[in-house]
Amino acid sequence: MLQHIGERIRVLRKQKGISLNAFAERLNVSPAYLSNLETGKTDTIQLSLLEKLQEELSLLPVETTHSSDSEFDIRIQHVMRQLKELEQKHPEIADYLLSTLERGVRLFLNENSTR
Repeated sequence: MLQHIGERIRVLRKQKGISLNAFAERLNVSPAYLSNLETGKTDTIQLSLLEKLQEELSLLPVETTHSSDSEFDIRIQHVMRQLKELEQKHPEIADYLLSTLERGVRLFLNENSTR
């Protein structure tokens, strides 16, 4: 199980453009431990570290989900968090993506209503 979490940690960390050493420092763990966690070479993780990883990467979709949420709802919530983060760094790109999504939804809704 930790191997899958480790792979997810590595992917999300790289998507954010954070080096292994910088992320290990941010998490207050050694780079060797983080590397072992990402590659599945360790089979232990402290709950406090898992909580930090959740804060930093939204590693698990448990924070804002409810048992009644569908996979679609979970995906929407995840994309919304990412879009808000992108807006902080690159507001023009975030606005472009949101506008494109809005136009696409309107287009498909209008197309389906005329059928």
